[in-house]
Amino acid sequence: MRARSVLPLVMLLNACVPASQHDVATRASFASSTLPPMKSFSASAPVAPIRSNNDLALDFIELSFQMESGRRLPVLTRFETPITVRVTGRPSATLKPDLKRLISRLRNEAKIDISETTAPAANITIQAVSRAEIRAVLPQAACFVAPNVSSLSEYQTSRRKPATNWTLLKKRERLAIFLPNDSSPQEVRDCLHEELAQALGPLNDLYRLPDSVFNDDNVHTVLTGFDMLILRTYYDPALRSGMTRGQVASALPSVLARTNPRGANRAARFATRTPKAWSKAIQTALGRSVSFSGRQAAAHEGIRIASAMGWTDHRRAFAHYAMGRVLQTSDPETAHKHYLAAERYYRNTPGTNLHRAYVATQLSAYAITRGDGAEALRLIGPHIATARQSENAALLSTLLLLRSEALELENRHTEARSVRLDSIGWARYGFGPDWAVRAKLREIASLNPLKG
Repeated sequence: MRARSVLPLVMLLNACVPASQHDVATRASFASSTLPPMKSFSASAPVAPIRSNNDLALDFIELSFQMESGRRLPVLTRFETPITVRVTGRPSATLKPDLKRLISRLRNEAKIDISETTAPAANITIQAVSRAEIRAVLPQAACFVAPNVSSLSEYQTSRRKPATNWTLLKKRERLAIFLPNDSSPQEVRDCLHEELAQALGPLNDLYRLPDSVFNDDNVHTVLTGFDMLILRTYYDPALRSGMTRGQVASALPSVLARTNPRGANRAARFATRTPKAWSKAIQTALGRSVSFSGRQAAAHEGIRIASAMGWTDHRRAFAHYAMGRVLQTSDPETAHKHYLAAERYYRNTPGTNLHRAYVATQLSAYAITRGDGAEALRLIGPHIATARQSENAALLSTLLLLRSEALELENRHTEARSVRLDSIGWARYGFGPDWAVRAKLREIASLNPLKG
């Protein structure tokens, strides 16, 4: 089993300390009218990774020979035949179009021989079930993948048997992915990307990777250029199921010379490993199962460890972001200082444009609550294109809604309405049902002191 967590590591806004907590009427109130149609992304524009092949080899080995739990995997496992994928259960309307786009990307970017089928004997079965059915099996999972099964009922029967133990696997022939059919279109798609990547390739997550879905921070929601490179390397003809860590390490220089020729002469950065204590502290700080004081203590510990490790990268930034999330309701001034620190560290770390866009939602919300529309517009401006390129509709709609409120503060009311209308189509993909979209509209409108 390999699961995508439901921990809200990068929730958008959510208790941004609005000037007024009451529901307010806006110039674009859709409480009793039909919302604009849902928007979706039609083309992908992944950024090519810039990596030394020395660094990439270390990342590949650590991703491929260890699980997130820390358990070692004795051999590389992958599919050794053309891969077929089928969908069963009760899929949401957007699942199959999103799957079709993803399979096209896997074929074109990762060079994997993968296709859809309706045959029962598919290599990968994607079963769409309710969130309640998933959580009845794995309470902390939003979605998950398991080997040697084709249905949730089969997994429940085989759950603790050798067949579903990844560490005993010799090669991959049959797997199942369990996705929610009652979540927002974006959450279903995000699960699809992460779990299909895990079904095909690495089973580990590394916090040190800023530009990958193979990272527990859940910042990236679709497969990145780095992820496609990892998968292309995973399915290079020089590698095969059953190879040991040492055998793969020996083969990687020649493999990476083919899959990432630009990295052959780049200097290695040799990023440090991430201590488990830091990962635990961050997940506790951003979790829901502990008290405020416990979350605050965990966030302090995350910053302390990051400082002791000498980090100045995205992990140091994320520790400050976590502290900002903990404090933003009780102490918005101090939370704002931590968000500024996060932005400073992200700004100096390559590959973190999307992370900076998340921080910008918090910084611009703070500016709006203080009536500073011009500052909010300055903060939001650079990140709308990033959200589009990253195909993150929830983030894009949030940035557009914040921009709309900032425009209202600047008395640019016609522009504000146009931007708000644009945001709603993206919100319907990002947040799902109409009630969730309207709640997001009210939440962000309530930041505006003119509407308090």
